[in-house]
Amino acid sequence: MHPVDIASLDLNLLKVLDALLKEGSVTRAGVRLGLSQPAASRALARLRKLLGDPLLVRTPQGQELTPRALSLAEPLERLLVEVRQIVAPVRFEPWTLVGRFTVASMDHLTTLVVPGLSARLQELAPNVDVAVLPARGDNVDLVTRGDADVAIGRFDVDALPANMHSKQLYDERLVCVIRRDHPIRQAPWNLPAFLSLAHVVTTITGDGPGLVDTALASMGHSRRIALRLPQFLTAPLVVAQGDMVAVIPERLALYLSRQLPLALLELPFALAPFPLSMIWHARTHRDPRSAWLRQQLMAVVAAVPVTETRGIEPD
Repeated sequence: MHPVDIASLDLNLLKVLDALLKEGSVTRAGVRLGLSQPAASRALARLRKLLGDPLLVRTPQGQELTPRALSLAEPLERLLVEVRQIVAPVRFEPWTLVGRFTVASMDHLTTLVVPGLSARLQELAPNVDVAVLPARGDNVDLVTRGDADVAIGRFDVDALPANMHSKQLYDERLVCVIRRDHPIRQAPWNLPAFLSLAHVVTTITGDGPGLVDTALASMGHSRRIALRLPQFLTAPLVVAQGDMVAVIPERLALYLSRQLPLALLELPFALAPFPLSMIWHARTHRDPRSAWLRQQLMAVVAAVPVTETRGIEPD
């Protein structure tokens, strides 16, 4: 048998050979594949050279396949089935999944999203575990290294690496939370009232100014930060037991106000909403398992209740 350079092998020739074996005729094989007679004849010539056998010969009874050709029928059929299985879309069945999904998240999104995600996975993919990683900066590096399947949070999507995908979850806005029986509720709620209070501030990625302090500075104001925390979830617990105020994401405030004695107030100055997004790496973009996880996260986020803030309107 002469050596064959597999790198130069045209797999389309195997389709022609399969049709030839099934039809026993160059013309009928061409019709089967949608090839013209000249194209089919050229393919047969290439196959003869590749295999070192005429494959199809004329006899007094008509065209007949050679013994070599007939011997190829069964292994070729198996090969083509295997090729189709390789290139065919994977049939994805969540309930057969075994393993772990890893999500990097800011703590307030963990509170809002993970309970619903866990419930969905228990129902749809009961053998899959979930690990939520603590925030490390903006979590982009965790996704880049493959330590996290996805990250959810606030990202500058225009500054993400080129190999990163993103999808916006929703637009969030900030609101104020104080305890329900706070004495300041007896007075007009305005910017001076806001500035008169001691503030609990959450700083996740550093100790620089956030959205609120940047906005106040643009107006020539500043506030007293009495307590600085590394996560959002603790701030409402502190506020519920004292006279301080916290500025936190609205969805988190609404969620916790059903469980803690909190009142929600509008910010007494304009502050634009900001997008929260989900990011993932290009290497998992077409992976059915990862795509399914992202679908579940989107479904959970869509189910998170949000209503307009109710409380004291700013004067």
